[in-house]
Amino acid sequence: MLHGSLLRLMHLVSPALPIGAYAFSQAMESAVAHGHVCDESTAGDWVRGVISHGSAYLDVPVALRLYNAWQADDLDAVAYWNSYLFASRESAELQMEDQHLGRALARLLETLGVQGMNEWRRRDGVCFATLFTAAANTWHIPVEATLHGLLWTWLENQVAAATRLVPLGQSSAQRIIATSIEHIELAVTIGAELIDDDIGAALPAWVALSVRHEEQYSRLFQS
Repeated sequence: MLHGSLLRLMHLVSPALPIGAYAFSQAMESAVAHGHVCDESTAGDWVRGVISHGSAYLDVPVALRLYNAWQADDLDAVAYWNSYLFASRESAELQMEDQHLGRALARLLETLGVQGMNEWRRRDGVCFATLFTAAANTWHIPVEATLHGLLWTWLENQVAAATRLVPLGQSSAQRIIATSIEHIELAVTIGAELIDDDIGAALPAWVALSVRHEEQYSRLFQS
């Protein structure tokens, strides 16, 4: 069973998952254009900063609640925390990205036999984490592994974007990933202990750069 759930998690976090994540940079492109990210050091600081000050206080605790809601078959709680997470995406591009990835994952999961995905792939304001945790429940992936996997897939996508944008060599990209692992572990620990009233991240510079990207003249990415 452990091996089966591990393989399922590897499937879920694979960069080959056909949901179009490669098209989004989550403001990384804007950060490069404005000179905030320009080399391996600054790219690593950017990635680790978002994990430590954003994901730990928003994505992790909300994903934990979504996982528990799916497990309890509490669809009202699923809808509530999905809406909470979507409302916390503070720019049009961040909301567009989350909805695109969420709907794409719902379509894929439906073809893989996960029940109840038809409604979610047509729903407005659906979040990627909502469908990620739905799949994790269906495939009996333990909650802690699910939270680590959610941050891992975000990390890999960010580093892939930095590799193209800065640009970075492959060794630099792998060093960023290696030095970010402990930040993922700490983010999961912090996020899992938060009470409802403490959930929420404030990354104003990140959001401002995301807004600037909406009108950036030359772009490779949609966000």
